[in-house]
Amino acid sequence: MHFDKDHIYHIYNRSNETVFYSESNYLFFIGKVRKLIYPVSDILAWCLMPNHFHFLICANQESEDFIKESHRPNVQVLSKNFGTLLSSYTQALNKYIKRRGKLFAHNTKAKLISQQGNDYIENCFFYIHQNPLNARLVKKIENWKYSSFQDYAGISKESLCNKNLASDLINFDKENFIEQSYTVIEEKYLHSFH
Repeated sequence: MHFDKDHIYHIYNRSNETVFYSESNYLFFIGKVRKLIYPVSDILAWCLMPNHFHFLICANQESEDFIKESHRPNVQVLSKNFGTLLSSYTQALNKYIKRRGKLFAHNTKAKLISQQGNDYIENCFFYIHQNPLNARLVKKIENWKYSSFQDYAGISKESLCNKNLASDLINFDKENFIEQSYTVIEEKYLHSFH
């Protein structure tokens, strides 16, 4: 994955099996995100699902820096940190449930979306938050604890997101955020977010 400063990326990966078995799995992964991804990018939105995840990030200077003093000098810090996140989570889960092998069967995708325009970015933001509802895991988006939705809705006080930057980049109404989040996403966008 290659990242350019001030560009927005939709990062996602899916497994052919369950990735998060319990609340402790979700919280462990979020802790890893806080340690590895949060310091080197501006997270705009995120959602963890039982078998996949989504992040909407804006690359910053730390994202595009190259690893110093490494046998892999052409690897950017954010790319390396995503690899470390998934590898360390897989190792921990393998130990936890006594399994072996790769957990994520697919390569992590980092789709550059800032060149698609503001409508595309806005739809991706809401798509990420609507995932648990569309998968019928909850009846209301605000009931899913493992996404940034609760941060924006004022339900959670802890945040991984740069909400000020998100507000500048994405056309959402702070006063009516919950209502606006239920807006139907146009079909033309839905197919490109997978």
